[in-house]
Amino acid sequence: MPGFSGKHYNSLDPKGRLIIPAPFREILSSNHSSKLIITNEVFDRCLCAYPVDEWQNLLDKVSQMPQTSDGIKYFMRRVIGSAIECEIDKQGRVLVSSALRVDAGLNSEVVLLGLGNRVEIWNRSEFEGVADPSKIDKQSFKEEFANFGL
Repeated sequence: MPGFSGKHYNSLDPKGRLIIPAPFREILSSNHSSKLIITNEVFDRCLCAYPVDEWQNLLDKVSQMPQTSDGIKYFMRRVIGSAIECEIDKQGRVLVSSALRVDAGLNSEVVLLGLGNRVEIWNRSEFEGVADPSKIDKQSFKEEFANFGL
C-alpha cells in the first residue's frame, strides 16, 4: 500500500465529522478499505488515524511486549484504549468522537498530515506551534538526523 503524505487543511462540522482528503481515501480504497482507526497520539496532543491493517500490525507488536511495563501500560491506556473504528461515509467523512476531539483539543480548523503509515489530525493552531522551524533546536536535530543517515 502506498503511504500517506501531504498536509491538508480542513474543518470539522458541528457534528464532529471530518472530510478525509481525496488522496488519503484513494490510498485506502486501493487497499479495499473504507475504515480508519482513530486514536490519541501517544505523546502529542493530536489524533492518529490508521488503516485497519496498520492498526492490526501495531496491535500485534504491542501484544508481544511485556504487559507489566509501565511504558506499555501507558501506551495501551493512551492509544489502544481510546481507539475507535470509523467508517468513511459516501461523502468521504468520518465522525470523530467527542472524547477524541476533547483529548486532541480539536475545534473547527484542523490539519491532516500524512506520515506514511498513518495520518495525524491536529488542531490547526497547535500544529503551527509544533511545526514552526523557529521553535526547534536546529543544531541538535541536524546531529540527530545525521546519526540516522538523513
